[in-house]
Amino acid sequence: MDILISLAFLLIKILVITHVLLGAVAYTVWLERKLIGRMQNRWGPTRVGPFGLLQPIADGIKFIVKEDLLPPGVNKPLFLLAPLLAVALGLTSLAVIPFGESITIAGHTEALQISGITNPHGGGAIFDPNVGLLIILGVTSIGVYGIALAGWSSNSKYSLLGSLRASAQMISYELALGLSLVGVIIMSGSLSLREIVNAQSGNILHWNFIGGWQFVAFFIYLIAAFAETNRIPFDLPEAETELVAGYHTEYSAMKFAMFFMAEYANMFTAACVATLLFLGGWHSPFEGISWIPSLPLPALLAAFVPVFWFALKIVFFIFFYIWVRGTLPRFRYDQLMAFGWKFLLPLAIANIIVTSVLVAMNLAPLGSK
Repeated sequence: MDILISLAFLLIKILVITHVLLGAVAYTVWLERKLIGRMQNRWGPTRVGPFGLLQPIADGIKFIVKEDLLPPGVNKPLFLLAPLLAVALGLTSLAVIPFGESITIAGHTEALQISGITNPHGGGAIFDPNVGLLIILGVTSIGVYGIALAGWSSNSKYSLLGSLRASAQMISYELALGLSLVGVIIMSGSLSLREIVNAQSGNILHWNFIGGWQFVAFFIYLIAAFAETNRIPFDLPEAETELVAGYHTEYSAMKFAMFFMAEYANMFTAACVATLLFLGGWHSPFEGISWIPSLPLPALLAAFVPVFWFALKIVFFIFFYIWVRGTLPRFRYDQLMAFGWKFLLPLAIANIIVTSVLVAMNLAPLGSK
């Protein structure tokens, strides 16, 4: 019976997290259009629903009923597989991301994580993959296959150039992104996302960004994450002024929408990893500060307060993504590659060396446990 209950909760977690993410993706597009509109002194979506709030639903219906074109000369199996692969890999990373500690419903304690398992013998201990960070890095790194297949199978020079750019860009910046996380791993001594967050328990001074002295690593990760998700100023694979729409030039209807879903899902994954590794995860910035009173809340509501802090930090990252898009121009491709190899990569290696020396000399800062 316990196994059936656990399976039922697992299915519920998968359905809830997937639907919440897809809804967040849809309304992130709405938020981006509204914010960019305001930055450019225009309104953005206003016609469908109050404040244009129903615009994402209208867009979804449009993609579903639109004619699904298949250009001549494409490699049909790979052409159809590419968007499926992109969106599947974009959603897979969520399986190992913890959104909070745990929640107890009807006497059953369940981890707020798809792959998290609560100790069946009691005690409230939570077991999660002890290499969760490696799983995320592995899944996101093979996400380039969807883009590469899309460009090659489309039988279009614009799509092929876009996929080649994406492949070179993601391989180049994946190195800096991965190395930027090594300092956090050294400080926490674990690849488990939960243990990394628990090592930052306490107020904002214990977070790796401040107390762990990993602000340089955070800077590197942030830039590499923009490049990994093909966002401005690193959106060379789909540069409209040069390549029409890059690797998804020949796609239409839901296949085109799936590439959009994959891009925004990857944005949320990057925001979740940054929150977990640098900004204390679900911990409040005021945690443990005696002169800030805690509000008396019902047990069920109190269990979701950490989720609120986690979501708030993700919203901050998504807003930053949009802000940068409305502010910065696009790099030239040679500038993009030179910046990754000649600046970010050496800086990431230097951060690892400095962090290792500090830990070896027992000079580890406040954030380490």
